[in-house]
Amino acid sequence: MSILDVQNIKKSFGNTEVLKGVGFALEKGEVLAIIGSSGSGKTTLLRCLNFLETPDGGKIIVNGEVLFDSEDRKAHNEAEIRKKRLHFGLVFQSFNLFPQYTVLKNVMLAVELLSKERPDYKENRAEIRGEIEASARAILERVGLSDKTKAYPCQLSGGQQQRVAIARALALKPEILCFDEPTSALDPELTGEVLKVIRNLKSSDSTMIVVTHEMEFARSVADKVIFMADGKVEEAGTAEEVFDRPKSERTRAFFSKKA
Repeated sequence: MSILDVQNIKKSFGNTEVLKGVGFALEKGEVLAIIGSSGSGKTTLLRCLNFLETPDGGKIIVNGEVLFDSEDRKAHNEAEIRKKRLHFGLVFQSFNLFPQYTVLKNVMLAVELLSKERPDYKENRAEIRGEIEASARAILERVGLSDKTKAYPCQLSGGQQQRVAIARALALKPEILCFDEPTSALDPELTGEVLKVIRNLKSSDSTMIVVTHEMEFARSVADKVIFMADGKVEEAGTAEEVFDRPKSERTRAFFSKKA
C-alpha cells in the first residue's frame, strides 16, 4: 500500500483553474521532486496536501485513510483539519520562524501546544516538557544546529533559519515531509547547506515531496519526478526517465531553458 495516494486534485481561484486533476502515489521512504515553471501549480498542490487550501475535487489518502474526498461534502471543524495536517510537515521558502522565540522554542512550540491535549498532561507536565525538549535538541543536532539553541532567528543566516524550519517540521513527526522551494530565498552559498540536510533526511528513510528549481539536486535525490505544466502532470517517472529521456516536448523545452 502506498503511504500517499493523491487522486485527481483540482483547485480554482475564481475563474482561474490552477490544478486540473493532479494525481500521483508515493511509497514509504521515497522522495518525489516536483518541477516546472512558475505558475504551473506546484505550490498550490502542496498547500492542498497540507490543508492550507481546500481542493475543489479529488481525493487524498494517507496510509489507507481517506483524509479528503470531494464527494464527501460534510463540513470539517478546525480541530479536525489540524489533525489532518499532522500527517504532513511543510517547510516554506520564507522560513516563517517566530522572531520572538529562541531556536529551541521555535522547534518545541507546536509540539508543546499539541501535548496539552493529552489526558495525562496536567499530572505529567514537567516530564512531558522534558521529553519534548530532549527530542528538539536531538533534532537540532541532526540538522547541525546544536550550538544555536539559545539564538534568535535574527542572529542566524538564511541557511540556518531554513534548517530550524526543517527541524520544526520534523519535531511533529509527520509521515510525509513537504518542501516548497526550500532554497529559493537563499544566496547560492547558503543553498548547499540546506540541500545537504535534505539529502541526509533521505538516507533516514523519510518520505518527502520537494518542489524545487534545483535541477541537479532533484536529479540526484529524487526517486520520482513530476514535471507540471498548466496545472497538470505533463510528465512523470524516475529521475533518469524524466531528466535523461523526457517524452514530452514541453518537458524538453523546459530543460533546454534551464541548460
